[in-house]
Amino acid sequence: MKQIVRITFVIGMFLLTAYTGRAQEYTPPVLPQFAASIKTGKIQLDWISGFTQVKEIGIQRSLDSVLNFNTIGYASYPTQTRNAYLDNKPLPGSNYYRLFILFTNGRFMYSKTVLALSDSTIRADQKLQYADIKDAAKGLRGKEQENKEPERVVWHPSNYIYTTADGNVNIKLPEALQKKYAVKFYESNGTFLFDIEQVKAPFLILEKAIFLHAGWFNFEIFEDGKLKEKWNLFIPLNYKM
Repeated sequence: MKQIVRITFVIGMFLLTAYTGRAQEYTPPVLPQFAASIKTGKIQLDWISGFTQVKEIGIQRSLDSVLNFNTIGYASYPTQTRNAYLDNKPLPGSNYYRLFILFTNGRFMYSKTVLALSDSTIRADQKLQYADIKDAAKGLRGKEQENKEPERVVWHPSNYIYTTADGNVNIKLPEALQKKYAVKFYESNGTFLFDIEQVKAPFLILEKAIFLHAGWFNFEIFEDGKLKEKWNLFIPLNYKM
């Protein structure tokens, strides 16, 4: 195993040198490191491999980075030098990933564990206001509903759960480590969607894809078992980049 790692390091350095001249192109990390970027509605894993004689590369995902890693798919071309995998259905909360690398001689190894982070090329710091979504909201309603649109709308985004410019939903609860928060999400007609039994981090990003469609959604925040806020949010069909 040590010999494999040494060979990988040498090949990896060679690959990095080869890519240096292409300054405009993003170069993923070399295994056993890899990148996990939160895109719009999905998470993309990228890596460069210096390994040879690879039989398969399994992608494993967990919510806590330590336990409960489950294999969610496999690299389509495991022997390819530059590779990627797209998780189209990430879980609510933090998504941790690792790669299971199986060699043709039967040996195997795990990559580093990586937390998916927001893609730095996407503006995800802008909280959508009603002015940003009113046209999109009209486009998702029938003409009868559109004609009933009130002239003045008092809706405003929550300070705790809100949609950002990348189309994803942010949960911001600064006291999540000191208090027990639970969140429930519903369709606009009240149909239950899913819940987060306990928010374990002060800041979480929920991928747009989890909600399955664009439109209005309701939510409830509970603090230590008591209702803290009951409000709604809007996920636009087309979102800003």
